[in-house]
Amino acid sequence: MPLPKAELHLHIEGTLEPELAFELAARNGVSLPYADTEELRKAYDFEDLQSFLNLYYELMAVLRTERDFEDLADAYLARAAAQGVRHAEIFFDPQAHIARGVGMGTVVEGLWRALGESEARHGVSTQLIMCFLRDESAESALETLEAAKPYLDRIVGVGLDSAEVGHPPVKFREVYEAAAALGLRRVAHAGEEGPPEYITEALDVLGVERIDHGLRCMEDAGLVERLVRERVPLTLCPLSNVRLRTVDVLADHPLPAMLDAGLLCTVNSDDPAYFGGYAGDNFDAVRSALGLGEERLRELARNSFLASFLEHDEERRARYLAEVEEYRF
Repeated sequence: MPLPKAELHLHIEGTLEPELAFELAARNGVSLPYADTEELRKAYDFEDLQSFLNLYYELMAVLRTERDFEDLADAYLARAAAQGVRHAEIFFDPQAHIARGVGMGTVVEGLWRALGESEARHGVSTQLIMCFLRDESAESALETLEAAKPYLDRIVGVGLDSAEVGHPPVKFREVYEAAAALGLRRVAHAGEEGPPEYITEALDVLGVERIDHGLRCMEDAGLVERLVRERVPLTLCPLSNVRLRTVDVLADHPLPAMLDAGLLCTVNSDDPAYFGGYAGDNFDAVRSALGLGEERLRELARNSFLASFLEHDEERRARYLAEVEEYRF
């Protein structure tokens, strides 16, 4: 039985394993520029964030119908449950699908066919977070929020992802203000490849409650002090950081120093099909490479539930936290 945990930084499109990609391509008559799954896996050797994004968007072409999105989400939930995930807050990128002619309803309803059955089928509670692509226009983000309004009973919050450098958080001030007015929770990727100033801007301009990644906060002592003081969670993704060359080798990851500084860190998988592992794999990797002891791992698991958007169900959160405390390694 793996350590119970919540996953708070997971892009559902990034769970598309090569086998499922080929299965959906065959179902939908899509031709992939790879001979087989082995050749496709060889393409998963990325130089940086942009080289990953190029393949990430290319493979999305196989996602066409509600059934496709249901199969994608259900496959993730089965893997996550097997690795101890008890609660998952799942990102999706509607603009990348709308641009291909796949409507918001197809995406949300398809995902929800899996998410709505997740507790019964997998023992995993779920929430859905809609992300805006930061390398698209601010106007496109506003149009996306408008398109999502009929589905806000299924969407708990908004996020900001894709290519970070050159696209500061302030670009999305208006759409985040609109999201806040609708009662949506707010998170944003910041400080992965972008500078620490992007983290500050996400907090002050967008009003985010969690920072996704946030690695580069360690370059600014004042920012670290603020994040500790305000208990702002950071959703770290160690295997992703190595695969995208943000960190050279996992042994160099700043996670131990971040925990020592008092930061509320969590460990997540980001895009696990592309980056070499799901949530439990990331926990195993940091335990091995960074020498994290049982109490540090328990702290990370505890943090994941404390940082989750489960305020509407404190009884559930308390139950999950009790599972963490009772766990025996």
